[in-house]
Amino acid sequence: MTPAGSILAATGLRKSYGLTVALDGADFSVHPGEVVAVMGPSGSGKSTLLHCLAGIVRPDAGSVRYGDHELTTMPDAGRSALRRGDFGFVFQFGRLIPELTCVENVAMPLRLGGVRRKDAEEQALRWLERLEVSDTRAQRPGEVSGGQGQRVAVARALVTAPRVIFADEPTGALDSLNGERVMELLTDAARETRAAVVLVTHDARIAAYSDREVIVRDGRARDMAGAR
Repeated sequence: MTPAGSILAATGLRKSYGLTVALDGADFSVHPGEVVAVMGPSGSGKSTLLHCLAGIVRPDAGSVRYGDHELTTMPDAGRSALRRGDFGFVFQFGRLIPELTCVENVAMPLRLGGVRRKDAEEQALRWLERLEVSDTRAQRPGEVSGGQGQRVAVARALVTAPRVIFADEPTGALDSLNGERVMELLTDAARETRAAVVLVTHDARIAAYSDREVIVRDGRARDMAGAR
């Protein structure tokens, strides 16, 4: 049963890669405006959990519910549409398109959704200003610092007003000062817009920005709020 009030919930997720079991009956839920840190040792299954929740990977068994949608049975086109609009993504190394300027990178999800270039770039610039990197608008990713580039990536994740943001080690390539500033900006913006955040991290300082921690170990997820 989906937990009351949750925007995204998974039950009994199982996923194996050959003989390697990545998830072994994992449960998870997140509410609107909530930041949940997913933690665990390397190889515990935390990134696989995120990929199943985001509809990137289909689990071998179990359920992933997003509102009225069952992601495990949804066609690829439907899951792709959710990832373009309802879901936002921030990865460890940003994954910005090197040939585009920073404002074009942020505008890209809107452009893919059919928004006119001028309107898309105006919205993108507002998010660059919000993330304190509007001075990078005409620069390409290779011309900005790692901290600036990751803020641009956060702006790209937020520009479509997503309901869920998936952040996979978003500060892993940054020094502590830049990492903490990125997390402040990301979590403040998410809470203001009531977006849920699923944050995969191994860093306790970054997990401290969350409302709740879930520990993944041996393919199972343990909610630390319920463990206290």
